[in-house]
Amino acid sequence: LSAGLPETTPGVTIDRQCGSSQQAVHFAAQGVMSGTQDLVVAAGVENMGMVPMGSNVQPALDAGLPLHGTGWSERYGDQEVSQFRGAQLMCERWGLTRADLEEYALESHRRAAAALAAGVFDEQVAPLAGVTRDEGVRPDTSLEQMAGLRPLRAGWALTAAVASQISVGAAALLVASERAVEEHGLTPLARIVQLGLVGDDPVYMLTAPIPATRAALAKAGLAVADIDVFEVNEAFAPVPLAWAKETGADLARTNPNGGAIALGHPLGATGAVLMTKLVYELRRTGGRYGLQTMCEGGGQANVTIIERV
Repeated sequence: LSAGLPETTPGVTIDRQCGSSQQAVHFAAQGVMSGTQDLVVAAGVENMGMVPMGSNVQPALDAGLPLHGTGWSERYGDQEVSQFRGAQLMCERWGLTRADLEEYALESHRRAAAALAAGVFDEQVAPLAGVTRDEGVRPDTSLEQMAGLRPLRAGWALTAAVASQISVGAAALLVASERAVEEHGLTPLARIVQLGLVGDDPVYMLTAPIPATRAALAKAGLAVADIDVFEVNEAFAPVPLAWAKETGADLARTNPNGGAIALGHPLGATGAVLMTKLVYELRRTGGRYGLQTMCEGGGQANVTIIERV
């Protein structure tokens, strides 16, 4: 209603943690594919400046309620389960050093700064309250500056420099049927080829993009080499690095204009942000196929393959 849509337009809120607005795209596409809907706005918004991450859990903890049920405890014990530990476990499993992470993070900032300077994002961004571009990019950062940061815990490879930024943001896409495209005179930018959702080890939490990518490619009858652009959310640097090692994907074609380490990760909005970036990058480069995936709470990952039209 704040966006000015008619009162007859219904809405619903989706919570798949970091993948919420990518899931919104999936639900929108499934509604269109089923023939029950013709025009669906798939959007995400997150104001981490007002609503801190985990704030919905804290009241339960303050009341003395258990974080997990007995079934979970019987299965996974009482070990720490957090995105931070999951990222560190990935470093240990895939042999990623702090230097590896910092070099990746620096490249994320370099790519994002270059994209901003070249105006790559200009037609993707709707100005709001005088803000016309993402504010998290640090063009002047360096490996020396990153090396001076304290690790999250002693002996860990993780620092703030190799993690996604806490951000405020929003994004929206319009998913339409062929009939709606013709009826309203719309110009389609891409078509959805494959939708997928996979669960993986919830203790590692961040590894599901690996099996999700494999499953989606297999179902679509495509290979890694067929994908021109990948968008893999940079929740932490180990996520795309381990994903690339396992899938064989080329990091040169992955997050080509920087990722969440540089541009930020407004949780509920990031899925729609990455899809927007993916569509426009295919248009800009003339590529055919794009693949988007992101790790999510509980050890899940959405994956979407699109084709430029």
